[in-house]
Amino acid sequence: MSDSRALSFVEQKQVEFYGDELTAVKAEDGQIYVSIRHMCDALGLNIQAQTRRIQRQEVLADGFMVAKMATIKGERPAGWLRTDMIPLWLTGISVKSVKEEIQPKLKRFQKEAAKVLWEAFQEGRLTADPTFDELLAVDSDAVQAYQIASAVVKLARQQILMEARLAGWLDDHERRLEQIEATLGDPDRFVTPSQAMQVSQAIKAVALEVGKKTGRNEHGAVYGQLYRRFEVTSYKQLPAERFQEVMDWLTDWYKRQTGADSLPF
Repeated sequence: MSDSRALSFVEQKQVEFYGDELTAVKAEDGQIYVSIRHMCDALGLNIQAQTRRIQRQEVLADGFMVAKMATIKGERPAGWLRTDMIPLWLTGISVKSVKEEIQPKLKRFQKEAAKVLWEAFQEGRLTADPTFDELLAVDSDAVQAYQIASAVVKLARQQILMEARLAGWLDDHERRLEQIEATLGDPDRFVTPSQAMQVSQAIKAVALEVGKKTGRNEHGAVYGQLYRRFEVTSYKQLPAERFQEVMDWLTDWYKRQTGADSLPF
């Protein structure tokens, strides 16, 4: 990549967006950046062509940085775009220029991706759940109760953070809060973060092998089959007692695709 500026980041998160897993990072300057490669893979776009387009446009290039990303083959330079630049970049891509089955996804990315990726670091939100958002638009006692509870939780969180600042241990306290928020799903009920990561890696491996045969990005399809089969809306909400069943199912699928006995996950 021609951009010589190097990005150093202090935090990284995997953000699930309508079945696609995107990688976002928080840089030392407090800005949030997203992996261009993961965005292009999700939308079936050519990474090299899109990177050149970003670097050619002065406004986009100002929000473009380079940092090393860990891959199976080791660390490699990767392009990252600041979240506030994502709508400008994506709206420059004509919906008609992508495959018909990708067009609805591109529209969702154009409208919502930047907001969801930013919220992943500001509010701990790691998924985009359109069904639940639509339900919240309904005026009901349950929705009102949820909104009141959310407001109370947000107020309490702000109070805790303010007290932490006064005590001089904000950084340590925020890490503790994030750990609590990540495990609020009850470890006895849902898979642990470590198990969720194993499921995610297995899904990626299966999607890669299926994609070699179809010539398409199959990540969304594999996620979709898992969600339908196990009746969940996120792999992080899989019941802990079904973890081994999920891994056996993905392992069998991978072996049927490759005929290999060894597994990359």
